[in-house]
Amino acid sequence: MKDADPFTVLVLGVDQRPYDRGRSDVMILMAVNPAKGSVLIFNIPRDTRTDIVGHGTVDKINHAYAFGGVEMSVSSVEHFLQFPIDYYIKVDMEGFSSIIDSLGGVAVNNNMRFDYAGYNFDQGKLNLNGEEALAFSRMRFEDPKGDLGRNARQREILKGILNKLIRISTVFKLESLLDDIGNNVKTDISFEEMKVFVTEYRQKLKKVEQVEIAGHGQKMNGVWYYIVGDQEREKITSTLQAYME
Repeated sequence: MKDADPFTVLVLGVDQRPYDRGRSDVMILMAVNPAKGSVLIFNIPRDTRTDIVGHGTVDKINHAYAFGGVEMSVSSVEHFLQFPIDYYIKVDMEGFSSIIDSLGGVAVNNNMRFDYAGYNFDQGKLNLNGEEALAFSRMRFEDPKGDLGRNARQREILKGILNKLIRISTVFKLESLLDDIGNNVKTDISFEEMKVFVTEYRQKLKKVEQVEIAGHGQKMNGVWYYIVGDQEREKITSTLQAYME
């Protein structure tokens, strides 16, 4: 980051389990390019069928975390996208609500009204606290778009978080935030690099752009997968390459 170069980050939202690693139920790729003044984000659907690098199997991409943790997840996403990932951020979904609360809540744009987990979400612009944001990001069965609808809401949450992070103007505020969320977030972004982001990148990033990976659901040997065709994968790779230039 010291030269203000563009970089990519894989965000993994992990549901930890008592006796195993759990799975990465949220996988979002962020591409940050200060020269373009924006951040590009898109979900990698968790049921995407692909090679699990280092495990020798073809499976749902979110299983990579269960088999080999962050390292296998990053390698499998790099293989799927044919594009390098510079950093990762792993978020414990059980601590997700406290992260949102540490940021003072998050603003989202909700495109459909729904009720979930005891909360009522009206259509339009909403300001959510931590527990509300967690529920907002998890609903899928009442959404006509299913997982894709949930993915869009997850991106809205991340967009809201990014908008808050971009407003962090001092290293002191960054240190305070890291103290609050430290137990729920793991990353290979160093503190020195975070300071560069606050001092060098923040003022250049003006907007968050979103894209979606197109595909279709298909059952194979009784297992439901999200199938992304070669043409769509090439399109996403080309989009990343062009964006990061």
